[in-house]
Amino acid sequence: MNHDEDDWDGDLFEDEPSLNHQAWDLIQQVLYNLDELRVEPALSSESGIVLDFGVNVPGSLSAGLTLAEISCSGLSDFSMISGELAGIRWPHIFVQTDDPVESCLLSQYAGWQLQADDYFAMASGPMRTARGSEPLFETLRYQEVSDCVVGVLEAAELPTDEVIQKIAEECNVPVDGVAVLVAPTSSIAGNFQVVGRSVETAMHKLFELGFDVSRVESACGSAPISPVAADDLTGIGRTNDAILYGGSVTLWVHGDDEMICELGPKVPASASEMYGRPFVEIFEAAGRDFYQIDPHLFSPGEVVFHNVETGSVFQFGHLNSDVLIQSFHLNIG
Repeated sequence: MNHDEDDWDGDLFEDEPSLNHQAWDLIQQVLYNLDELRVEPALSSESGIVLDFGVNVPGSLSAGLTLAEISCSGLSDFSMISGELAGIRWPHIFVQTDDPVESCLLSQYAGWQLQADDYFAMASGPMRTARGSEPLFETLRYQEVSDCVVGVLEAAELPTDEVIQKIAEECNVPVDGVAVLVAPTSSIAGNFQVVGRSVETAMHKLFELGFDVSRVESACGSAPISPVAADDLTGIGRTNDAILYGGSVTLWVHGDDEMICELGPKVPASASEMYGRPFVEIFEAAGRDFYQIDPHLFSPGEVVFHNVETGSVFQFGHLNSDVLIQSFHLNIG
């Protein structure tokens, strides 16, 4: 049960096209639909492409869907579905992918804490593969050399020219080869793209537990759309709670049943001793420092494994509507 198991011959990246080029093609589609998406360009092409998805514009649900898709290099499909929360109908974000490693770990995972002077953003998207400095890329043996890079910035402010220059330097591309999409958590699109990470959190949890993620053939997941918050701190809390307490993920994996039974209880968020309180309380108790929070907390509430070799199905964890009612400030009439 480790990253280098010798008895599995799954090939992760054979003949794969560039993730950044796939995402760049999607950026061009956005540029033709700015008004429909309610997004705006913020910098000229000479300074890179910066698209405002919610900092100074309203954004939209369609923009959130687009933001989520681009963060995954177009390798995950997102949709809104009708679900249930505390006995009432509630919209959920559903995501499915047949390329979970490329989509979630190489692209969507927000593994770059981008900082330049006073600017800070959680950066996700395939541009991380060109930077290549996260240990994850060494383990998965993947890095891209590209003439363009695409990223999603979870930030309350738009990046300056200096920030774009830093991205270009770290990714080894020209400045006009940088495209970033920016949205705060407390925006319609930013809220959407974070809640759309149910599968990503499960995949990253598996990776951190030492599971050979190439064994995951396909995955799908859903989580309730959290109410858009009035401020980013509340937004961070609500979007995390949506996944920790309302996220449900199904994984189609190769392996033996014993391996799944051993691993499974460690995967859902309830495996963490910090589980059970709204995330904003946990975050405040940790001094607003993500590094002081148990990393095992960051996972969906429920995870289901379908073993495609044996036909067995295993379910671990549970959903927790009580915490969601508190987090979402839900008043049920």
